[in-house]
Amino acid sequence: MEWWKDAVIYQIYPRSFKDSTGNGFGDLRGVIEKLDYLESLGVDGLWLSPIFESPQKDNGYDISDYRKIDPRFGTNEDMYELIEKAHAKGMKIIMDLVANHSSDQHRWFQESKKSKDNPYRDYYIWKDAQADGSPPNNWGSIFSGGAWEWDETTEQYYLHYFLKEQPDLNWENPKLREEIYDLMRFWMAKGVDGWRMDVIGAISKDQSFPAYDSDEQYVVGENHSNGPRLHEFIQEMNREVLAPFNAMTVGEGNGSDIESAKLFTDPERNELNMIFTFTHMGVDERPTAQLGKWGMKPFDLVELKADLALWQTALNERFWNTLYFENHDQARVVSRWGNDTTYHHQSATAFATVLHGLKGTPFVYQGEEIGMVNSSFPIEDYDDVEIHNAYKDLVQERQLLSEADFMAAVETKGRDNARTPMQWDATANAGFTTGTPWLKVNPRFEEINVEKAVADKGSIFHYYQKLIALRHNEELFRTGEFELTNSEDPRLFTYTRTLGDEQLIIVANMSAENYQPLPLLSTEKATGELLISNYADTPAIDVISVLRPYEAAIYKVK
Repeated sequence: MEWWKDAVIYQIYPRSFKDSTGNGFGDLRGVIEKLDYLESLGVDGLWLSPIFESPQKDNGYDISDYRKIDPRFGTNEDMYELIEKAHAKGMKIIMDLVANHSSDQHRWFQESKKSKDNPYRDYYIWKDAQADGSPPNNWGSIFSGGAWEWDETTEQYYLHYFLKEQPDLNWENPKLREEIYDLMRFWMAKGVDGWRMDVIGAISKDQSFPAYDSDEQYVVGENHSNGPRLHEFIQEMNREVLAPFNAMTVGEGNGSDIESAKLFTDPERNELNMIFTFTHMGVDERPTAQLGKWGMKPFDLVELKADLALWQTALNERFWNTLYFENHDQARVVSRWGNDTTYHHQSATAFATVLHGLKGTPFVYQGEEIGMVNSSFPIEDYDDVEIHNAYKDLVQERQLLSEADFMAAVETKGRDNARTPMQWDATANAGFTTGTPWLKVNPRFEEINVEKAVADKGSIFHYYQKLIALRHNEELFRTGEFELTNSEDPRLFTYTRTLGDEQLIIVANMSAENYQPLPLLSTEKATGELLISNYADTPAIDVISVLRPYEAAIYKVK
């Protein structure tokens, strides 16, 4: 059963969702407490970012025990209760599989580093130094600096694509692969319905470990992902675990282009259902190996439309798209690309409209449904290791960016923008905790919060609720053929979804000025039904003459 094709998935970042104990750290009982709210939104599945035992060097993406819930989040019994109660409300549970690397505190790594002949040595990737003592190659860490760490005890380097506390697992070792499959079986036997797979495209490495042809000291590039045995490994995982449990899967397809995405998601290949792609999230980046994501350029709507349209068209037949603008690694879209002040409501709902009208499975990130916005903190108030490492590297050491330019980039797209605590109400700490929150609350919580949004029938929350209901009730959203219109218009985002003699027309003015779209909206179908719009008085499609700032609508015509 392909339930995920009709679903809207809600991502929960548990540490920032709801604290039930007053220790400032979100937990599973907090999620259980808010299940009624999630049910009222209408979502079909809950994806939980990692909640396994972890030293929390990278907010849980450094796992020390895959079978144990971290005490900060609660107990295994709390997780079992969450699964049961979510299922009772018709919601699936998706867990986060971090299988490219573990924590350096995991028992496997603690054994692996003891000696070169330890049985766990080959669970990780160890290499000799070059003749001059330098690392095996010039691969860089995604979190800045080099990807190799020297170990004094065994006098070898180990590979880490992320922090040095996150050593990469060696998927070439069949014993390691079986360990991963077994821990997946453990959770699926408890009722878990599927997996989001963290950086799954990186689990296979070119065993020649080729250096990049570059003058840069450290490079992150194509050699970091989509290795030669990647699809073999995933097909094996499918046979061993995914197919027997009918698991829903979405992989983080780092480094994936359209052709590799097709390999992942072709049903005949028996790999994954979907992957998260990243190309559309780079439309405000200036490509440069030195600056990475922190090299900024102005948001380009034409480029965004072209990228989304490319994926819609290319994955139209046997494949399936994921739809997202926000997650725990991406900033708040209303602040990043929209207008989070004068046109906060209109901008947030315009981006929701153009995303949810597309073909694929939408993912809503916690707080997106109430229009949560980016923050502006001094550097010391950010928690994210990526931000602090990049600040040290780009501002302090190499001086490639001024502090002002770097902080502007952080305020636009830093990951902590998405990680500030969920804003439940206008009380202290936004109702997230009675204690001191692990990360500062966004100062706009009195204006933007769930209690206020639920009470206001014209709120962003109720707009999302209606969008989700439309996707459940209108077959066109699942099966309609996509066609982009007005592709070169820098302010207008319009497209159609067509099935037989029925058609959806999605239209949005993605600017802060009035825009006269006619005759751009001309259609042979003169009349139609207005399914949803983010202004209370949007006119019928046959009489509309001006789109107001960030005005968006979906019409159904026959």
